[in-house]
Amino acid sequence: MSPEKLVVGLAGMPGAGKSVIVEVAKERGYGIVVMGDEVREEARKRGLNPSPENIGRIMLELRRSEGEAVIARRCLAKIVERPEDRILVDGIRSLAEVEEFKRSFRNFVLLAVHAPPKLRFQRLFNRQRSDDPQSWEIFHERDMRELSVGLGNAIAMADYMIINNGGLEEAKIKAKEVLARIEAEWMR
Repeated sequence: MSPEKLVVGLAGMPGAGKSVIVEVAKERGYGIVVMGDEVREEARKRGLNPSPENIGRIMLELRRSEGEAVIARRCLAKIVERPEDRILVDGIRSLAEVEEFKRSFRNFVLLAVHAPPKLRFQRLFNRQRSDDPQSWEIFHERDMRELSVGLGNAIAMADYMIINNGGLEEAKIKAKEVLARIEAEWMR
């Protein structure tokens, strides 16, 4: 094993299947750092409900006031502190964040997961997390906000891509295969 951590950044539009990749990574012994937790924590500190509107507004405010890579910078110490030698960072949203992680971790790899919008909306609507959209209009607004911070660019520049337009078991198999390939590269 390399003495340096393998850090896998995970990017994907809301509902694309990032949580499935996270689940598989956990099963494979990865430590998990969720970038969105930083924004939800900021909402909690401000005494705000973690609604899609509040989370989106806070995300944009933080980027304006502290730079595009603010969430990545806030996650660096959490990654270093994790005892695992393989870390999955869930929620990459921009190339600035990718660059921040690449500067900080020699063994950084970007993995993206993609699914069509209608399928993503249905998944989110069924999931019912506090920041999930209750209508197509809110879903579309969230997509546009995510794209406005550069998520599409990060997905386009990913080192590995999973197309998640099937069922849960198919997504898990694809995730296992891709993570195994990433780990094999790291072990060289």
